[in-house]
Amino acid sequence: MPNEAYSLILIVIWMGIWWITEAIPIAVTSLLPLILFPLTGIVNLATTASSFGDKIIFLFIGGFILALAIEKWNLHKRIALFIISTIGNNISKIILGFMLATAFLSMWISNTATTVMMLPIGLSVISQLNDNPNATKKEKKLFGKALMLSIAFSASIGGIATLIGTPPNLIFASFIQENYAIEISF
Repeated sequence: MPNEAYSLILIVIWMGIWWITEAIPIAVTSLLPLILFPLTGIVNLATTASSFGDKIIFLFIGGFILALAIEKWNLHKRIALFIISTIGNNISKIILGFMLATAFLSMWISNTATTVMMLPIGLSVISQLNDNPNATKKEKKLFGKALMLSIAFSASIGGIATLIGTPPNLIFASFIQENYAIEISF
């Protein structure tokens, strides 16, 4: 193997250790190739930097910024509560409301981030049902399972609706663009 290959292996191991241990912030770790690849002769700076400037990376960043804004201003809670107040308090309708809210949010931010945001809201609704003396034990158990699964499935369903809904959509669009010159628009 050429010396550059050994250098690349060592850089990958170094980054992996920093990534896993979080010895320094992950954002700093991700910038190591910009410095180390040109220094070790693996590739030049222009080639390395062009990978960081791909339009897909900026779409990812935009989706993450959008997710942070939604979480900071509790928009996900507002949407969920609006749908529940509109649809009603029937158990089936509550599940439908959560599915609609989760799928809608998942269209604009990562489906994983949407699920992580919606699960605590779902858990609080489940705890409210558990405090209800009129609900049977079987109803409580089935409702909890159904709500958690509906949040997960609807996040996946909403995630395939747009390019930024889930990372594989962007990766597929980029692959098709680069290899077949077919552009998949937003």
